[in-house]
Amino acid sequence: MSAIIPVILAGGSGTRLWPSSRALLPKQLLPLVGLETMLQATVRRVAHFENPVVVTGADHRFLVAAQLQELGRPASALVVEPAGRNTAPAVLTAAMLAEAKTPGSMVLILPADHHISDTQAFASAIATGVQQAEKGRLMTFGIVPGYPETGYGYIEGDTPLDDEERAFAVKRFIEKPDRDRAEELLAAGNFFWNAGIFLFKASSLIEAMRAHAPDVVAAVRRAIDEADDDQDFLRLGSAFLNSPNVSIDVAVMEKHDNIGVVPVEMGWNDIGSWAALW
Repeated sequence: MSAIIPVILAGGSGTRLWPSSRALLPKQLLPLVGLETMLQATVRRVAHFENPVVVTGADHRFLVAAQLQELGRPASALVVEPAGRNTAPAVLTAAMLAEAKTPGSMVLILPADHHISDTQAFASAIATGVQQAEKGRLMTFGIVPGYPETGYGYIEGDTPLDDEERAFAVKRFIEKPDRDRAEELLAAGNFFWNAGIFLFKASSLIEAMRAHAPDVVAAVRRAIDEADDDQDFLRLGSAFLNSPNVSIDVAVMEKHDNIGVVPVEMGWNDIGSWAALW
């Protein structure tokens, strides 16, 4: 089986949880659920895989490094963006670094600020995703909805990808719906919340990005070539700023023709507001 390298996206600002979460101390660096910070809980959740790649910003790099040190779980790369450019260039950067260091590896993309209470269900879903990603599919994980949520995008599942119907081809991605539409999606039974968790071979993602987002590839490739090793950090070059500000969903997942989804119930919450935390 391919090596699995977790990629933890830790560059958000968490403004909806102000005043606890703020520019210099965003929610992923706070202990909002339990004694560990959201970042630390995310790292611990994937501790049985390879050491993670963590992508963050210059303002948070020392806090991120300190929290990893507390866990005794160093990053294989602690990547510092010169400025945020959404998830597509961040994910591509990690995939390129992973493929260069460990050819044939997979990357498991995880936001640093999600809470998952059922880690066994999480692990089982990842195992299912691995089987499909080995075939070159770009895999995402869809949360089985329990109510008609209007704050998340949805993924429509199509034909099963395995005999047990644990994974499905993706028919389409749907933007955040209004209440009536959300109720329709819930009733249909084959629509899932888009959790922003992905798994694919690094080479598969790079190939898909070259096809669908070559401008992102060009900017990230140059930013890596111009990167500086700064003690424990890899500072990307300023060419990173030339990348379009685009999510991985828009850049690739909504355009590629070989996408799969693993539905999962794992006590997931993105802690996007005080109401969600409550």
